[in-house]
Amino acid sequence: MSRSMPAIQNEKGGGAFAPFVRGLRDSMAIMLGYLPMATSFGIAAIQVGVAPWMAVVISIITFTGAGQFVLVALLGSGASAWTIVTTVVLMNVRHLFYGPSLLPLLTAQGRRWPLPFLAAGLTDEVFATAMGNIERVPPAQRERWYLGLQLGSYASWVGGTAFGALLGHEISRQAQWLQITLGFVLPALFVSLLLELLAHSRWQIVAAAMLVTALLLLVLPAHWAMLGGMAAGGFVSATRAPTIRIKT
Repeated sequence: MSRSMPAIQNEKGGGAFAPFVRGLRDSMAIMLGYLPMATSFGIAAIQVGVAPWMAVVISIITFTGAGQFVLVALLGSGASAWTIVTTVVLMNVRHLFYGPSLLPLLTAQGRRWPLPFLAAGLTDEVFATAMGNIERVPPAQRERWYLGLQLGSYASWVGGTAFGALLGHEISRQAQWLQITLGFVLPALFVSLLLELLAHSRWQIVAAAMLVTALLLLVLPAHWAMLGGMAAGGFVSATRAPTIRIKT
């Protein structure tokens, strides 16, 4: 990506559609990560009784990544609709901070696209990619480039979900080992998220969330304990000064 992005500054032609195409191209790194994870989600969804078409609809409507794994896990545990909605919303409340950080860079020369189009595909990976590369994109091309970046990521997630849902529906009737193995998909996802937090020296947030969750599990159902742990982690994050690392 580092080789392709400077070329954006030098390209003057190519038509109005060229920045969008370049955004699609630059989303390939995200797509490589999304395809296997979305496939795992599609398989995990049908394992808890979600119809294949509904798994795809969930990805089309929500597009929340880790939140979707939690959603199907709560569906499988019989949690109430209120608990499911509240949990998924709380898991994604961080996106309220992504938008205000990114929007001024996208609209440096005025906003041409409605906000829903710019916000619909905003994920952790899209945000990180955009923030890391947007200064190399001419201001007049940024919205179109960003829309391409979003669409490539979104399409890979929905496509991976469809593949996993259809593949899992067929294989689960023939391979008993698959049903056993899929039990590790959700724990593995959250272990990877935990390691990512620790890698960024945010162990205080993780420790607070784990401690509060463990304590609440003594008196509350798991889904309510998780909500309490998330709230505790959010509180510590809001009150802790950010750590800035300078790469050399």
